[in-house]
Amino acid sequence: MFARNNIKYFLSVFAMTAMVLTSPVMAQDAPTPDALDNKAAVPQGEQTPLTLPDLAEALLPTVVNVSTTQAMPEMSPDEMPQFPPGSPFEDFFNEFFERHQNNPNTMPARPSSLGSGFIIDAEKGYIVTNNHVIRDAEEIKIILHDDSTLDAELVGSDEKTDIALLKVSTDKKLVATKWGNSDEARVGSWVIAIGNPFGLGGTVTAGIVSARQRDINAGPYDDFIQTDASINRGNSGGPMFNMKGEVIGVNTAIFSPSGGSVGIGFAVPSSLAEGVVRQLVKYGKTRRGWLGVRIQSVTEEIAESLGLSDVEGALVASVSKDGPAEKGGIKAGDIILEFNGQSINAMRGLPRIVAESDVGQKSEVVVWRDKARKTLTVTLGELEKAEEEGLLDSVTSGKMLTSPKGEKINELAITVSPASAAIKEQYGLSEDVQGVVITSVEPGSAAEEKGLSEGEVITEVDQEAVRSADEIKAKLEAAKAEDKKSVLLLIQRGGDMRFVALKLAE
Repeated sequence: MFARNNIKYFLSVFAMTAMVLTSPVMAQDAPTPDALDNKAAVPQGEQTPLTLPDLAEALLPTVVNVSTTQAMPEMSPDEMPQFPPGSPFEDFFNEFFERHQNNPNTMPARPSSLGSGFIIDAEKGYIVTNNHVIRDAEEIKIILHDDSTLDAELVGSDEKTDIALLKVSTDKKLVATKWGNSDEARVGSWVIAIGNPFGLGGTVTAGIVSARQRDINAGPYDDFIQTDASINRGNSGGPMFNMKGEVIGVNTAIFSPSGGSVGIGFAVPSSLAEGVVRQLVKYGKTRRGWLGVRIQSVTEEIAESLGLSDVEGALVASVSKDGPAEKGGIKAGDIILEFNGQSINAMRGLPRIVAESDVGQKSEVVVWRDKARKTLTVTLGELEKAEEEGLLDSVTSGKMLTSPKGEKINELAITVSPASAAIKEQYGLSEDVQGVVITSVEPGSAAEEKGLSEGEVITEVDQEAVRSADEIKAKLEAAKAEDKKSVLLLIQRGGDMRFVALKLAE
C-alpha cells in the first residue's frame, strides 16, 4: 500500500492465492514463433471494435489458465509454542503436533495460486506467463480452453521483466497466437485482454491503450502499456491483443485502491517480452548487454553547467573498474547522448537499449564531454555474469560519530573539511578517498533539498578535482565570472558516485 494525494492506492500483481479473491538480447538464431503452424485463425483487415466476437472466438483457445501449488514448510518441534512446565496448553499442543505430523491428510492445504498465460509455440508447447505467477511453485498445471489439464515445466524466468516461459507435452493439437509490434500501438487503439480473473477462466474484456511508456517502478526496464480494459487478479500473464489478433502485451499489474479493476492496468510490451522469451527458449535464462556505468538524469542545472543546450541523455556518475565502459574510454561526467545510433532522450531509456544489445557487441557511444560530442566504441559485457561476480555491488559507508568543525561555503550552504586521515576515520571512509568532506548542511537549503548530507565527499567541482575549501571557493568564483547560475558537484558516498548541480547563492 502506498499513499498518493492523501488517498491510499497500491500497485498489485494479480495472481490469485488459495482460490480466494485474493530487455534482453535478441537471439537471432532462436526459433521464431511467427514461423510456426497451428496459429489462431484471426480475421484480418478489420480495424474496428465490430470484429470483437470473431476475434474472441479465434483467440480464446490460445489462452490458458495457470495453476500452481507451493510446498508447505515443515514444522519442527523447536518451532512449536513454548509454555511453562505444567501448563494445560502444553499437552494440547504436543498432541496436536504429533497427530498432524503423522497424518498428512489432516495438514493444511498447500498454498495455491491462479494466473493466466498464452501459447506461443503449438509444436513445442511453449507458454508465456508472468514470473510472479509461478514463483516458488512446486507444481505447475496448465488448464486449456477445453478444460483439460496438463503438467508444465518451467523453462526459465526473468524477474526484471516479470516474464516466465513454461513448456507442456501433449498429443492434443494446441493453438498458438503470434507476437505483434507493440511499438505500433497508439494511444486510443483498441485492445482485447483474455485471462483468468478470480478463477473465471476464458474471460474476454476490451478497452483502449490509455498511455505508453509508463514507469511504475516495478523494475529497471519499465516501459508499460497502460490500458482501461478490465483486468483483475488472475489476469496476470495473460495476453493483450491488438485488433489483428496479435499479442502486443503481457498483462502484469493493476493500479487500484481496492484490489479490483478501476480501469488502470499495465502490460509488458511485446517489444520487450518477445526478446526475453527468445532468450529463455535458447538459454533458459536471459543474457543482457552490460555497459558498466552508474547513471543519473540530466537536469536543467546539470545541462547548463556542462554547456549542453538541451536536457537530454544519461549522465555517467561513475564507471565500473575494468568494465566495458572504462575500457572503451567513457568517463564519469560524460553525458551519453546516443547508443548504437539510438538517441537517449531520457536517462531511463539507456538501460533498456543496452540490455537489448548483444553481449560482446561493439557499440558506438556518443558522449558529451568538454562541451563537444565525442564518439567512442565499447564492447559490451554480460549483465548476468557481472551480477554473479559482484561487479554491481555498492559499498556502504561507515557510521557517522560526531560533527567535526570545518570551513563554511556560503554560496553552497555547506561546511566542508579536507579528507584527512582523522576525517576518514570519523566517517568510515576508505583510505583512497580524495576530496573534501561535507561536515554539515544548512537546513532548508538547496543543498539539503538536493540530498547532500554530512559524511559525503565532494571530489570535483565543474569536472575538476578539489582537495580543499579554498579550491572549491576558487571554482565558485570562476563560475560566477562566466555568469554561470549553478555549479556541478561530483559527490561520493560509500563508493557510489553521483552528480549534483547546485545553484549559486546570489
